Amino acid sequence: MTSILFEVSEARATSAAGFDEVFLWNETATSTFQGPLKPSLTQLGQVQPLNSDFVRIALAVLAADRSVLRARGGSEWNRRQFDLTVAVDHPDVWVGQAIHLAQVVGFLTGDTWSFTFDQAAPLPTHTPASALENTSRVVLLSGGADSATGALMSRHNLSEGEGHILISQFSQHAIAGVQEALAAQIERLVPGRGQTHHRIQLTRKSERFDGTRFKDERSTRSRSILFLALGLAAASVTDTPLRIPENGFASLNPPLGPERRGSLSTKTTHPKFLNDLRQLLTDIGAHGDIVNPYEQMTKGEMFRDLADTFGDDAASTYLSKTNSCSHADGRFAGISPGSSCGVCFGCLVRRASFHAAGLVDRTTYLSDDKTGKSADYVKGKSIEVAMRDFVSAGVSNAMIMAMDLPDGYSARDAHALCVRGVAELAEFLK
Repeated sequence: MTSILFEVSEARATSAAGFDEVFLWNETATSTFQGPLKPSLTQLGQVQPLNSDFVRIALAVLAADRSVLRARGGSEWNRRQFDLTVAVDHPDVWVGQAIHLAQVVGFLTGDTWSFTFDQAAPLPTHTPASALENTSRVVLLSGGADSATGALMSRHNLSEGEGHILISQFSQHAIAGVQEALAAQIERLVPGRGQTHHRIQLTRKSERFDGTRFKDERSTRSRSILFLALGLAAASVTDTPLRIPENGFASLNPPLGPERRGSLSTKTTHPKFLNDLRQLLTDIGAHGDIVNPYEQMTKGEMFRDLADTFGDDAASTYLSKTNSCSHADGRFAGISPGSSCGVCFGCLVRRASFHAAGLVDRTTYLSDDKTGKSADYVKGKSIEVAMRDFVSAGVSNAMIMAMDLPDGYSARDAHALCVRGVAELAEFLK
């Protein structure tokens, strides 16, 4: 069991005893986290208090997940145990949901969690930013093709006088550039609608208070929970829905093999996770209006829908500027930040989706590099063999039954969606 404290008070954090790790989020250089976002979240507006608490919880979960190494095995999985104490503004509310919260987070990371909540110290007072008038919704814009599709279609579907808010989170400046360029392109493709784009950098530093370095777990199954929490915080300001655009096939996280729990490294858009989190937040009175408008669509179907709306050439150009690569560690191998390997799950599904939609893929992939400079890196990231085995095996009833679908999501619908998703991959890989 790893005991961890998350605080917003420097005095409490530096004097804490009995914890394996201590994280501090404040506005000074002593903060364990870097980025301009204040713990008060006032840059987003007047965030509902319980949603502010949830951002702290999500940040604590992500920091813990990243700081405790997993034992490596065939699937690189082991079940870790976390005892997490979080300073929040309403501990009495969260105490009643501690078990439910542990179950929701455990589903996401595959670990065992327990939560304790302390009363947070008062934060410095700041004037909240003004909200965008007539905001209809908030949309997550990661820089990936799915979120870019959802953000562009969101703006297209706004009525005159309406607006939407885009939320982007980044740790690498290369991805931040992609996000910024996409937001600008969305405004050009659909002029005359309101749009605010919040670009948020909030990452754990590499060193503790005493100057020693944190351990660095690369899998970070929880990495998107903070993104989601920040989106909900922004949506709570205007009491509007949060859209999380993600193709339903990837959201179901089908396993590439019997030794793998899922083909993707995160289940943040899995229907069960979203349903359980929505219920938890609603039960305590926090803003939990979460919608995935593409829950029943494949990525190829999303691409085709965008092309039918804006034309093949515009859709191809726009989508080719996104980044779907599952690997962000290329810089450690001398690879330029923001590069696309072409052979990971994200890249292969992306390439298959361009093919299925009949669109030209203008993306530059490292796997297409004829110089051989990236050959070793690409070979190490490739899951093409596992993907071909997965496609050859087809979609079994056992696979669907293992997906832990929420109430209201039928096995028949999941099966049909996976069949279509696998068909897109099969057509591309043959």
